[in-house]
Amino acid sequence: MIKKKLKVKSKVTKSTVVELKDVTKTYLMGEVAVHALNGVNLKIKQGDFVSIMGPSGSGKSTMMHIVGALDLPSTGQTFIKGIDLSTLSENELSQIRGKTIGFVFQEFNLIPTLTALENVRLPILFQDIEEDRTDCCIDLLKLVGLSDRVDHKPSELSGGQQQRVAIARALANDPEIILADEPTGALDSKSGIEILDLLEDLNRKGKTVIIITHDKSLTKYTKRNISLKDGKVIKDISK
Repeated sequence: MIKKKLKVKSKVTKSTVVELKDVTKTYLMGEVAVHALNGVNLKIKQGDFVSIMGPSGSGKSTMMHIVGALDLPSTGQTFIKGIDLSTLSENELSQIRGKTIGFVFQEFNLIPTLTALENVRLPILFQDIEEDRTDCCIDLLKLVGLSDRVDHKPSELSGGQQQRVAIARALANDPEIILADEPTGALDSKSGIEILDLLEDLNRKGKTVIIITHDKSLTKYTKRNISLKDGKVIKDISK
């Protein structure tokens, strides 16, 4: 079990689910050091609905990888629910990603040979859960409005429907945090609004939702808007 090994070092309140503390991230491009993040300090609380915005090169993709436990900072610390990710093994990090964070990607990342139901079931299979959760996965597809598309493959679904499957998949292990990377970027405006309405509804039901985007129009949906520039937080506005 993870709990036997985790070291809680951050002085955070119980409601803080994500914290970045003096985080930097530097990449080497040949012999050139690229500073993607420069001393970022950030706390996100349970139930927040946050947009993290910035133009290309601002550091938002790097922040997404660090917030999602997909990468660790060069210096500084990342905490998920008070757990210092730098103290974890790769297997423990995988468990954090699988159980605590649900990922939604711009390009959907569905397996083309699998049905909607089979795609939603994947995160459960990766966690080695033996019980049959087929009914739960069907309920998730109903939740996102796809009760009549359970046996359809991605090629038989519209872009908006594929993104709904991706959201249902992100919810499969009942994570506390939904991390959405440009969730409307590959959609027409109508489908994009429907996806944002769905994320807004999930937030009302208690999920912490974090959207990584360059689209300022999405900020009318979120409760808190964070802007990045040159790897630094330049604005952090709560409504």
